Amino acid sequence: MNRTSLVTGASSGIGAEFARQLAARGHDLVLVARSVDRMQALAAELSATHGVAVEVIGQDLSAPGAAAAVAERLGGRRIDLLVNNAGFGTAGRFQDQSPERERDELMVNVVALVGLTHALVPGMLARGEGAVVNVGSTAGFNIAPYFATYGASKAFVLNFSLALWSELRGTGVKVLAVTPGPVETAFFDVLGTRDAALGGRMVTPELVVAAALRGLDRDRGYVVPGASNFAMAHLMPRRPRKLLALIGRMVTRAVARTPTAAAT
Repeated sequence: MNRTSLVTGASSGIGAEFARQLAARGHDLVLVARSVDRMQALAAELSATHGVAVEVIGQDLSAPGAAAAVAERLGGRRIDLLVNNAGFGTAGRFQDQSPERERDELMVNVVALVGLTHALVPGMLARGEGAVVNVGSTAGFNIAPYFATYGASKAFVLNFSLALWSELRGTGVKVLAVTPGPVETAFFDVLGTRDAALGGRMVTPELVVAAALRGLDRDRGYVVPGASNFAMAHLMPRRPRKLLALIGRMVTRAVARTPTAAAT
């Protein structure tokens, strides 16, 4: 019997690449996103290429009760790997951001991620095997002025993932946070500015997903794809936090000067 992986945000970018690489490993798939047409095209491609079964679930993960709605659509179906990839960012001065947009950001980046993990991990524990991959960001390692809500949401993803990784050791259920820097996807188009890459070298979705799956195979807890991203995530001191916040402001201030920085 093929393993089944559920991937959120699977219509493009990192999510679509997770689907491709997992299908190449022989996994059946459940794809979740708002863009049903794009997921159906991807499903047809993967079924034809790899002979795997692919189900498509159209769901806006910013909606209240989104995780429960996805779980209901699954109808108790076994999920061996959950990839919480869906997410988006806002950037710019906090007071210029739409409160509704930032609410949606937290619903997708945090609430839906935790909800789907709650829905699917008990079944994995009952079977004594399974895995969760949560897609975070290098922004989660440091204080990120002008990315206040996004950076905080990704800090949550990293700490939540590592806490579960520790809790679930010895149960047969693995947890991994993958924390890339800038990735060549539509993320920056949605965000509204490429200044948000902060001059960092863009990596490909293929590199990010390959690193994530290697890290999961080795039960690493978290991975930072790319040598320069690893250095950025780990070489900054962790104290004093106020100094870090001021240094972070110097690094990210270009975003505050960009009129289109607020994502829409």
